[in-house]
Amino acid sequence: MRDSMASEWADVAATRAGYDALAEKYAEIAAGEMDKRPFDRAMLRAFADVVRGTVAELGCGPGRIAAHLHGLGLDVFGIDLSPEMIRLARAAYPRLRFDQGTMEDLALADGALGGIVAWYSIIHTPPERIPAVFTEFGRVLADGGHLLLAFQAVDDATDVLAHDHAVAQAYWWSLRGLESRLRDAGFRPIARLWREGDPDERGPQGYLLATKRPES
Repeated sequence: MRDSMASEWADVAATRAGYDALAEKYAEIAAGEMDKRPFDRAMLRAFADVVRGTVAELGCGPGRIAAHLHGLGLDVFGIDLSPEMIRLARAAYPRLRFDQGTMEDLALADGALGGIVAWYSIIHTPPERIPAVFTEFGRVLADGGHLLLAFQAVDDATDVLAHDHAVAQAYWWSLRGLESRLRDAGFRPIARLWREGDPDERGPQGYLLATKRPES
C-alpha cells in the first residue's frame, strides 16, 4: 500500500520511467499505424458519432489518437503519465492540448467531460485498482457521457491474464471481465468488438464503448 495519499504506486512510477525511456521509439513505431487498423478506426468513428462535449484521451502517448479524434471533429485534449510522451505530442500536434497527469487521480472537475478514450492505457493498472480507475472516470464524466476502451483481449473464460511487456507488467482482459467492472462503477456497456490480432500484434484485441448512467 501507499504510505500516504501524496505518494504514488511503485508500478506507476515504473511505467512512467519505462515510457519515458522508450518514447522516441514508441512514437516511430506508432506513426501511421491507424492506416492499417480498420476496426480501430471504426470504433473511434462510432465514438465520435455519439459523444457530445469535450473529450479527454487518457494515456495519450505521442498524441496520435487525440489527433485522429480531432480530425473527426471532436474537442479533444490528451493526458499522459510520461513527460517525454507529452513533449513529443506537443511537438507533433502544437494546436492540441496535452497535459501530464495520471488517470487514477485526474485534475478535472466533476462532470467536466463528455467523453473519455482510454486507448490501451489501462493495460498496466493492476486488476485490483481497475474499479477505482473506472470510478474516477465516472467522476469526471457528465451523466450520459461516453467511455471507449481498447485493450489486449483474452477469452471470457479467463477474465484477466498477466503478461510480460517491454515497459512494465501488463494485463489482458476479457470483454466480460471489463464489462462487469464497468457496470459496478456506474457504466452501461453499449457496444463491444473482439478481433483477432494482426501479424504484428501479440494476440486478440478488444474494444468496449460504454455510457455513464445518471445517478438515481
